[in-house]
Amino acid sequence: MAKPFDATTKHLIEVDPLAWLRLAELPGTAVKLIDADLSTVTSAADRVLHVEEPEPYLAHFELQSSRLADLDEREMRTAAMLHYQHGLPVETVVILLRREADGPASSGQAGFRSPSGWTEMKFKYRVLRVWELPVESLLAGALATLPLAPLASVSPEALPSIVTRMEDRVRQEASPAEAGIIWTATYVLMGLRYDRDLVHHLLKGVRGMEESVTYQEIIEKGEARGRAMGLREGEAKGLREGEMRGKIEEARRVLVRLGSKRLGPPDESTLGRIEALDSLERLELLVEQAVDAVNWQDLVP
Repeated sequence: MAKPFDATTKHLIEVDPLAWLRLAELPGTAVKLIDADLSTVTSAADRVLHVEEPEPYLAHFELQSSRLADLDEREMRTAAMLHYQHGLPVETVVILLRREADGPASSGQAGFRSPSGWTEMKFKYRVLRVWELPVESLLAGALATLPLAPLASVSPEALPSIVTRMEDRVRQEASPAEAGIIWTATYVLMGLRYDRDLVHHLLKGVRGMEESVTYQEIIEKGEARGRAMGLREGEAKGLREGEMRGKIEEARRVLVRLGSKRLGPPDESTLGRIEALDSLERLELLVEQAVDAVNWQDLVP
């Protein structure tokens, strides 16, 4: 299922795929991102890497910020279908970005056994809970995983020093383009755990942040929403509501795009019903259900 932070996490993995293998403690020295259309197999937020080892395999990464009741079964299905499509073993890694995403269905295993015992399936996958990761390992790790540091095992009081250390590394090691990706991802991911006002305050003035086109678009959406509500320009409430509206609009686009691949283009009546939906949770659920939907009428009644 597509998530609001999908673009930023996608860029982080594309910048340095090997960094994510190291984070998950998976082997590999040469990888490539699979660009094939897997919308009927994996969600838009998933990333699949082809690891070119003597015994090649696929590394399937999924970053989650919300709880899914069927996560275990869904990962088992995805791994089976990826194996079927590519004929390679699959390593599945789910990265939970906040505690609210954790639950009974993120146990790291799934399967079943038939009553007779003749048929049995067992599936295991890796679950990384970012809030349990030591912050020092992320601060000393690859730049591509550096934006996870503020979400690691750290107190809010330590955030200013963490941001300072991140800024030192980015300034010394990253190109201007990479710096923009890293700081935009940091801003978006920190918003999953901390108050947006605090995040904006901590990152304001960070070199590279103000030069990020994506970050500026996020800020401009919030400011525009704030002006429309009669609030002063840049006020935090306008920023939050502007971002939410952008998330809802993006979820609508993802729903139409994924649904069209399976069900064909929606008619005007269906498009009207989709435009009337203003619940992000509802839209995200429909995106997930679009994979198995039979027709638009059943998907969006």
